[in-house]
Amino acid sequence: MSITVKNLSKTYDGQRAVNDISFSIGQGEIVGFLGPNGAGKSTTMKMITGFLEPTGGSIDVSGVDVLKAPREIKKKIGYLPESNALYYDMYVREYLDFIAGVHHVKDKKKKIGEVIELTGLTPESRKTIGQLSKGYKQRVGLAAALVHDPEVLILDEPTSGLDPNQIIEIRNVIREQGRNKLVLFSSHILQEVEAICDRVIIINKGQIVADDRLSVLRQASGKNLVRVGFKEELDQKMLKDVNGVQAIRRSDAHTWLLETDEPEEVRRQLLQLSLQHNLNIVSLQSENQSLEEVFRSLTGKEN
Repeated sequence: MSITVKNLSKTYDGQRAVNDISFSIGQGEIVGFLGPNGAGKSTTMKMITGFLEPTGGSIDVSGVDVLKAPREIKKKIGYLPESNALYYDMYVREYLDFIAGVHHVKDKKKKIGEVIELTGLTPESRKTIGQLSKGYKQRVGLAAALVHDPEVLILDEPTSGLDPNQIIEIRNVIREQGRNKLVLFSSHILQEVEAICDRVIIINKGQIVADDRLSVLRQASGKNLVRVGFKEELDQKMLKDVNGVQAIRRSDAHTWLLETDEPEEVRRQLLQLSLQHNLNIVSLQSENQSLEEVFRSLTGKEN
């Protein structure tokens, strides 16, 4: 199982939403697909799943050309779109039975029971979809994407509308599915991507600006952070005298993030500073950039 995208483009009314992008994903990978609103994420996902025809380029899913065999592709892919359109008048089990029938699933009753339990729908499974909260509607969409046991999962904002406890449950479902499937998912919750993914693809203005392991992306910028926490509240002016510090950000009332190319030297100077001014350092550590900081630097987004 694999996804191979080559020179993929999509143009709307003369404007390119996706501009000549290429990437490949293999079995057992859980890849985060990130980008600002309007960057081309959902458009790319719709083209991979065969719901939208590209203007140019090619897409291959597990050896099948999406343009030549869109029906065959839909058998291999489980797709949860961002809009997650559902039939609100249908009962949960009724809807999943309908989706399973479309995919000619064998032993439908057993499979429906499995995905209901897997996605945590059991307590709500006898209700109509219209009676469900937004979070449970999202679970129905995920169950529908899984009911035919696809090789590839394409999930567009799968944790949208979920509370923190539900997010952890669905995160575990995605991680478990990634053991024997290929998973590509987008999310605006960057902590979710950090918790689930080893690899991240970032798209901005229709072009891929990063595609690598998360650990590599954090280090690639060459920027390091020193996080220092003081028992006392500190005036930022005192930190400006620390040599090698390129930028200073306040994390909270007592904690500061210092951007530097010389983390060891900065830590040494902070210890000297604490001795000179009788300050109490409660935490001092070096960090790579967070995914949020990498994302902002690559997409030009500011606070």
